[in-house]
Amino acid sequence: MPLHDIRALFSRNYAEARQKFRSAAALRGLPAESFVLPLAGAVGETLATDVVFDGPRDAHNLVILISGVHGVEGYCGSAIQTGVLGLGPVPAPDTAVLHIHAVNPYGFSHSRRATHENIDLNRNFVDFSAPLPVNGPYAEIHDLLLPPAWPPSDENEARLAALRAQWGVRAFQRACGLGQYAFDDGLHYGGQAPAWSNTTFRQILRKYAQQCRHIGSVDVHTGLGPYGVGERIFACPDETVALARARRWWGNDITSVSTGTSTSIPMTGPIQHGQLEECPQAEQTNVCLEFGTHPVSVVLSAMRAEHWLHRHGSADTRHAAAIRQAFKDAFYPQSDDWQAAIWAQGREVFLQTVSGLQKPRRD
Repeated sequence: MPLHDIRALFSRNYAEARQKFRSAAALRGLPAESFVLPLAGAVGETLATDVVFDGPRDAHNLVILISGVHGVEGYCGSAIQTGVLGLGPVPAPDTAVLHIHAVNPYGFSHSRRATHENIDLNRNFVDFSAPLPVNGPYAEIHDLLLPPAWPPSDENEARLAALRAQWGVRAFQRACGLGQYAFDDGLHYGGQAPAWSNTTFRQILRKYAQQCRHIGSVDVHTGLGPYGVGERIFACPDETVALARARRWWGNDITSVSTGTSTSIPMTGPIQHGQLEECPQAEQTNVCLEFGTHPVSVVLSAMRAEHWLHRHGSADTRHAAAIRQAFKDAFYPQSDDWQAAIWAQGREVFLQTVSGLQKPRRD
């Protein structure tokens, strides 16, 4: 695809991304159903999770493409979905594609990873009728991660560094990112009840994904790993049969959070839990496609600053605007080389998923 066509897949804001996705569907004669969140967007626009079903409704094989679980990360997934629609009809028999665009439209529009409830959606798919997971180490660092003033003091950062050295890098990462349910103004807050995006995602699956018998899903994220590289992270609980199948589909370099081969870590309540619960009739092979942007220190600092702003606020409008821009830039590099890499890999993983669904079962 020529560079100017790749640029056209990407957008400056949520409203433009939504318009491009819906226009790509309309050019194919595919209707888009909108699940509207009754809140205003950043510039007053409608906020919605839009759904496009491409292919026969009774198809036994279903590709699910998901964007915007972490709102500000939605630009990348939206571009891939728009580009995939432009490829034309699904190139395989008995196979359809379910596009779920902007699962978290509020975060996409307002440049937040979290939902309007300040919930990290990938920590929200837990059983709220049972005792919630406890992340004790997070309580020790909550106020250090989000101190009263920003930038944080040298003393504050020294205390964090000491804990990182004491716990080890991976344990510190788990403390920050595993998910926590005690601090509703904190990082990676999982909530006390299903978020709007959680219930909407489940509603979509009940309507569009009950007929299939085999699912291959691709959930697109940004922010971890080397610049422009799409890590393929295994996203099923079965580490034997499904992982072997995933390797046949997407290659032997697929990583796993449970074995420690991924840049990511295990987390409580990822969105795939909802998919597994709502579609028990289907054999599932799921991957998170995580595109690297900037060094982890830059991304974590931007994430802390944005959450600090949400927690404490700032009377300095220029300071607040700089924090928001740095946060968006941390998850969405708007450069030609990055965008070209994202589209090339996104297209490849989509086609591999379609092909994988056609492979004979060895399980």
